Amino acid sequence: MAILTYLTTTHFDFGAIQSLGAELARLGVKRALFVTDKGVRAAGLLERVQGVLPDGAGLPVFDDTPANPTEAATLLALARYRDEGCDGIVCLGGGSSMDLGKAVALLAVSGEPLAQYDPLKRGGKFVKGVAPLICIPTTAGTGSEVSVGTVIVMNDGRKLTIAEARLIPKVAICDPELTMGLPPLLTAATGMDAITHCIEAVLAPAINPPAEGVGLDGLYRGWRAIESAVANGATDRDARWQMMMASTEGAMAFVKGLGAVHSMSHAIGRRRDLNAHHGTLNAIILPTVLRFNAAHCAEKYARLRSAMGLAPDADLAKAVETMNAALGLPSGLAALGVTQDMIPDLVPYAIGDLAHYGNPVKASAEEYAQLYAQAL
Repeated sequence: MAILTYLTTTHFDFGAIQSLGAELARLGVKRALFVTDKGVRAAGLLERVQGVLPDGAGLPVFDDTPANPTEAATLLALARYRDEGCDGIVCLGGGSSMDLGKAVALLAVSGEPLAQYDPLKRGGKFVKGVAPLICIPTTAGTGSEVSVGTVIVMNDGRKLTIAEARLIPKVAICDPELTMGLPPLLTAATGMDAITHCIEAVLAPAINPPAEGVGLDGLYRGWRAIESAVANGATDRDARWQMMMASTEGAMAFVKGLGAVHSMSHAIGRRRDLNAHHGTLNAIILPTVLRFNAAHCAEKYARLRSAMGLAPDADLAKAVETMNAALGLPSGLAALGVTQDMIPDLVPYAIGDLAHYGNPVKASAEEYAQLYAQAL
């Protein structure tokens, strides 16, 4: 088993969940709250993970995580944490469960309200600490198990990204075995989320060559493995391993930033009338943003093409569109219910999103409106 020590401690391999008990003990956690969702529970994954602990079945569980985690759900989970006398959190699931658990861990030590931690308003000064946190992903997409952030739909309608180094979980346990039963379309959507993270992290203008190297390695792995993970996900163990590594590396890389793909998808994801999957949104929007950025990123695009195994003159946006089609993902936002008349609502939220500031080209409101229209 590999133990990675980039940003945090990550146990990575088939069977890695066996390390959970020792890590809880090392952190001094005696009563952990499991934060998950009903789908993970129904799939038997919660029972499997709890089974590696002597008293796992007796530990409290919050399984009402929404597809896009909300401030209201965070407060419900926080109440459960306090009522049960918990002293740590184990997040089990996709990015939604991990993001919600991170927000609970923050509030449990640093206190409410959640809105005060907005990094665009220097919210880091209010962070006093974070409860001990272990994240166990059951998808290969967000990489939230090693990331500095959490994304929560607030009661006022914003999709708030809180980025703070102390939100990086104390331990990540990445066991590809937990992804073997992931359905093809969810594998595709989460996989393209990971690939988008790798690409946007490389393109972000902040200077961090080590993070770019990690992002390019994640892209190399994810681009080559995703088709088999989708088509043969129940049997191709290597493809599942590679996709989980790509996911983890994508989040390790985006310490240097994300970009307009994410600012646009976050603006859509906050709308409760759409309930669009974050990874699917990223996959659809990525080609449009790649075309928008192209004139400013020639050298980095050459490195992306190399990592993806494409010809030196290949059209990156077209390559992504071809991959999306091969994976069975929609070709436009209209397929997810996004309409032209929604664009004026979406643009201000895209501009106000933290990821907006990491794009290599700062898009104006008019340009965001054009990008949304092109992505329809």
